[in-house]
Amino acid sequence: MMTIHLSNVNIFQGKSLILSDVNLAMQKGEVVYLVGKTGFGKSSLLKTLYGDLPLTNGEGNVVGFDLKKLTWKTLPNLRRKLGIVFQDFQLLSDRNVQDNLVFALKATGWTDDTKIKSRIDEVMNLVGLKTKGFKMPYELSGGEQQRVVIARALLNSPELILADEPTGNLDPETSDEIIQLLQLIAKESNTAMLIASHDFMMMQKFPSRTIRCENGKVFEVNQSANVNSYSPTPNESVMQDSSNVPDSRL
Repeated sequence: MMTIHLSNVNIFQGKSLILSDVNLAMQKGEVVYLVGKTGFGKSSLLKTLYGDLPLTNGEGNVVGFDLKKLTWKTLPNLRRKLGIVFQDFQLLSDRNVQDNLVFALKATGWTDDTKIKSRIDEVMNLVGLKTKGFKMPYELSGGEQQRVVIARALLNSPELILADEPTGNLDPETSDEIIQLLQLIAKESNTAMLIASHDFMMMQKFPSRTIRCENGKVFEVNQSANVNSYSPTPNESVMQDSSNVPDSRL
């Protein structure tokens, strides 16, 4: 089953054409890297996938939702089937890890306290933080905070995770751990992962299918030699893309 299927899509910001003739397909359980310099349409593509930019041209389907038919009533249903992993964490600083996750579940309609506790225990165990629920975000390392963000993204058993620069604020060793965790989750839970990243050393260590936004187009990077066949431009290797992503509490 396809988690993403875009066919002949044009993506606009207002009246400005950002990306044209986009064709993209992702299968369940697939891990795909998304690369591209700031201003080349990467964040616009992500916004289209989670319904922040309306789809007016072409055909698009994400986790079973027709992007052309989204309304303000159906948009929350789409986002409940997505998980978002943020570069800057966006954890609520006034409550501990457990309460951050409780807040996220209640915001998406969970009401049974027993089921809430059970689900939080499951995802915290999955990300290796089973004993850290009582900690405040500031008491955790960057890598631990990112694991909490991944746990939050997993709460509603999403079919697709959109990871926006998930290693952008982490040291190389911790970055490796986070990517390995995401790939393990994709494999074990059959969850598709679209990972926007500028960390090319990490992509060389953990090669996977790679797509690139450039000059108004989206195209697949030649994978004949995996990611080693792809060399970033000098500017691209150092620039960060601050995609605007939906509120983590949705």
